[in-house]
Amino acid sequence: MDNKRRPGRSRSAEVGEVRTLERGLHLLETLSEAETLSLSELARRTELSPSTAYRLLETLRRRGFADWDETKGLWKVGLRAYQVGSAFLTRGGLVDAAMPEMERLVDELNETVNLAVLDGNEAVYIAQVEGRQLIRMFTRIGARAPLYCTGVGKALLMEHPDAEVRRILGGGPYKSFTAHTITSPTAFLKALGYAKKKGYALDNQEREDGVRCIATPVRDSRGKVVASMSLSAPASRVPDERVERLGSRVKGAADAVSARLGWAG
Repeated sequence: MDNKRRPGRSRSAEVGEVRTLERGLHLLETLSEAETLSLSELARRTELSPSTAYRLLETLRRRGFADWDETKGLWKVGLRAYQVGSAFLTRGGLVDAAMPEMERLVDELNETVNLAVLDGNEAVYIAQVEGRQLIRMFTRIGARAPLYCTGVGKALLMEHPDAEVRRILGGGPYKSFTAHTITSPTAFLKALGYAKKKGYALDNQEREDGVRCIATPVRDSRGKVVASMSLSAPASRVPDERVERLGSRVKGAADAVSARLGWAG
């Protein structure tokens, strides 16, 4: 293998190009976490000078990865970023395999159903079918959420041993979002053990007051957890006496998706 650099290119030039790419990707990631942001706010969040941020954003805009709303003076993610992201969402047929079961759940239960995947120590929502109730839950596709206080997050951790869960989540205490949030690693592992026995995980108003989520893992042909499916609803529509039946139904739907992905059970 020829390891020689191309003529006329110095090591410092190559390092500079990589650094520019990293900064551009950081800007794009920051944009993806909010609907719109001003140049000054983007520069602040990415710790770049406004002039550097602007040059990078202009490059992203020309390539279609960022859009500029001149009337409002705000930047947002461009269509090209969505198109590239969609290539991930359809990877391995995961969304295609899940969508029929998600739609069937919504038709039957009339509550919002989500699909999420693991990314580091967060869950990322990659698909959703909204319920048809007047008051219904909604999560933006691409949004990130903590693992320890969400149904999808807990379900994604259900295949991991305790030591690995501690490594992923850190030593705690975890950030509290509501009075119901489990902030102790020991208490969380106990709750996760209960979820493993039941086959589904419950978010009992731990991320948002008044909202309950029931989730269960989706597995690939090797039995590895590749996603989690959840049902989200106002807590008033998921009372304690319904949790087990709803958990069983969500698990059945997730298992059907796993079977489509080649899991034999």
